[in-house]
Amino acid sequence: MKKPQLIVAFSAALLCIAIYIFVPRTAKKEANFNTATNVNQQVSSQSLVDGAKTALTASQKITLLTIENQLVNSKNSLDSIKIYKQLSLFWADSAHRVEPYLYYTYSAALLENSEKSLTFAAQQLVDNLTTPDAPPAILNWIAVNAKVLLEKALVINPNNDSAKINLGACYLFGNISDNPMQGILKVKEVVDKNPQNVYGQLILGLGGKKSGQYPKAIERFNTILKLQPNNLEAMVNLAECYELTNKKDSAIDWYAKMKTLVKNNEAKDAIDKRIKELNK
Repeated sequence: MKKPQLIVAFSAALLCIAIYIFVPRTAKKEANFNTATNVNQQVSSQSLVDGAKTALTASQKITLLTIENQLVNSKNSLDSIKIYKQLSLFWADSAHRVEPYLYYTYSAALLENSEKSLTFAAQQLVDNLTTPDAPPAILNWIAVNAKVLLEKALVINPNNDSAKINLGACYLFGNISDNPMQGILKVKEVVDKNPQNVYGQLILGLGGKKSGQYPKAIERFNTILKLQPNNLEAMVNLAECYELTNKKDSAIDWYAKMKTLVKNNEAKDAIDKRIKELNK
């Protein structure tokens, strides 16, 4: 059966499903990954920033250069943190490019080195780890940088469950290890202790879906929907998993449920189209 593509179309229309969108949570408008990156290409933060600069307008380049000059001339770490944050906001709000936004958010957090800043920046990175069609090299870059932040945060607070889950996500989705079980075990450590941890259940569900373990993924998404009956992110993934296991009736039921919850007309049209295709 051909893999359904509703998630990509649906997620573009539903900004409330943040994990599928190439936009940092603080960005006002859509940002895009550089999808020209080759699968086996190794990327560096500097190469991603330099590549993003080529798409800037003349006015944007002047604005960016002004901020970068402030960074060169900064006299202490507090000034540098402030300027890194200015750079991250420029890339999010003006240039709408996700890689530089993530890089400068990462840089500010690394320098600030507080649990709050580290976990915030790591979350921005991890939120983009399950983005459809993102190049594997970019996902690896995201995971490597998130891992640095999360390990530092866990030194400060070893009991931070969200940090543990996100660290597991880096292994599951970022290709930073040949053994993805490392990631599963880190997330399961939290979920086994607290089965009501929706975020942990979601990451395990997405991991099961990615690896083709659809029955396990279905179980995770159903668990989430028992806890949060209107969780659209779980619904769209659950419906797709039912499609991928050729359970069309169940998929249609969940798509129909989704349609009653969404307000966006583009999303409703995407759902109607998918239901029509499944009824053929």
